[in-house]
Amino acid sequence: MTRPQSIPNISSDGLSREERLKGVADIYESLIPLLGDDPKRDGLIKTPQRVARAWLELTRGYDEDPVAILRSALFKEPYHNMVVVKDIEFYSLCEHHLLPFFGKVHIAYIPNGEITGLSKLARIVDTFSHRLQVQERMTQQIAHCIEEALSPLGVMVVVEARHLCMQMRGVAKQNANTTTMHYLGSFAEPTIRAEFLGQL
Repeated sequence: MTRPQSIPNISSDGLSREERLKGVADIYESLIPLLGDDPKRDGLIKTPQRVARAWLELTRGYDEDPVAILRSALFKEPYHNMVVVKDIEFYSLCEHHLLPFFGKVHIAYIPNGEITGLSKLARIVDTFSHRLQVQERMTQQIAHCIEEALSPLGVMVVVEARHLCMQMRGVAKQNANTTTMHYLGSFAEPTIRAEFLGQL
């Protein structure tokens, strides 16, 4: 099965945090008048700096190694039944319009001699969602990361999300939800997938 497109860790490009903050703030200071407002008025004077700090927080996933996160809490355990973590909240940014999409991630894996700390699964969701993303790729990246770090018998990831690029602009469909799923290994068996999906 084809792996998702790899995204290089290029967020800092050798720049310090202060340099990155200043660069993003400068861009937004130039953007505000192009949108028709005055960057010097009271409510907007500090907006470029606030936005810069927000952007670095919202894209901090580029500076994190999700496989290392999972491997930081590996435990040998002779457990070979399904492990399910549901309703992991996430917030991400659509790379097409830089607008938020958000929702829940559900993860299941079948261990093959090793398990990871449950909080680490939520951590890797945060890592991948705190990048410029599309839901389809993020779903695959989470699944392949678990496969690489744990070598489980199988893994499946389901993502349910609402996209503000659909709700705020364009077709403006307020109640549209998008579901994506990716499965590997033993989850190719329909009965195993159905067991997981029946819990959602």
